[in-house]
Amino acid sequence: MKSITASTHTASSGQNDMAVLEEIIRSAGDLALKYFRRDFNHWKKSDNTPVSEADIAVNQLLKHHLLEARPDYGWLSEETEDDTARMSKRRVWVVDPIDGTRAFLRGREDWTISVALVEDGRSIAASVFHPTSQTLFTATAGKGAYVNQKRIATTQEQNLPHCRMAANSGAFRSEYWRQAWPEMDITSYNSMALRLAHVAQGQEDATVTIRPKSDWDLAAADLLVQEAGGRVTTLEGRPLIYNGIHPVHETIAAAGPKLHKILMQQNQIV
Repeated sequence: MKSITASTHTASSGQNDMAVLEEIIRSAGDLALKYFRRDFNHWKKSDNTPVSEADIAVNQLLKHHLLEARPDYGWLSEETEDDTARMSKRRVWVVDPIDGTRAFLRGREDWTISVALVEDGRSIAASVFHPTSQTLFTATAGKGAYVNQKRIATTQEQNLPHCRMAANSGAFRSEYWRQAWPEMDITSYNSMALRLAHVAQGQEDATVTIRPKSDWDLAAADLLVQEAGGRVTTLEGRPLIYNGIHPVHETIAAAGPKLHKILMQQNQIV
């Protein structure tokens, strides 16, 4: 890819950052595909989650080019040792080089590359790239959400029974909840960013998780859903704030505005 240097950065607008991000994330996708369904090294991290040389290579590409373009921004990534100096930065890149590493390692296609630009705790520019289909989701705060430059919107579904739910079916087992969930059309994706992107696109009506998710899983696709007219919160209804000292969120619920209200009524975890 051609070099994008700091000299090309004029006004500090989310749209200018978005132009930089789109080019770089596509290059990262090209690199990831060079590893996909091929033999490469992978191992377990200290928390027993998988990582591979593909994750590391994509992370290095994104970090090099994004910080070359915006050297005054902070950095938070799943595959970079955390440096709390990021908290002194007003703007921070929040990155998951391969969101859905387990799917990637198994040759499945439910993985993405996820990058958000966070300002004062909120995402202002975001992209989720699905390299195997060349599908690029983008959003800039106040400018709407798009897939391959076509504007998207969440659904207006308002009934929980038989809604299209992007989630792990085990999350709805009765022992976790005070109120039973109705029958739903559940589809599982390894990539949390892809779940949220499909909610933003209207391909799914909602997503719920009771497993903790990190900033890099959520920050980009959160903006997609919100700019598509939906809501992303904790199950207690709190908005997500990014680039905190402990960048983890315990529960997530996302949907179009009508269904999100229903999810908030369903949220009594045991």
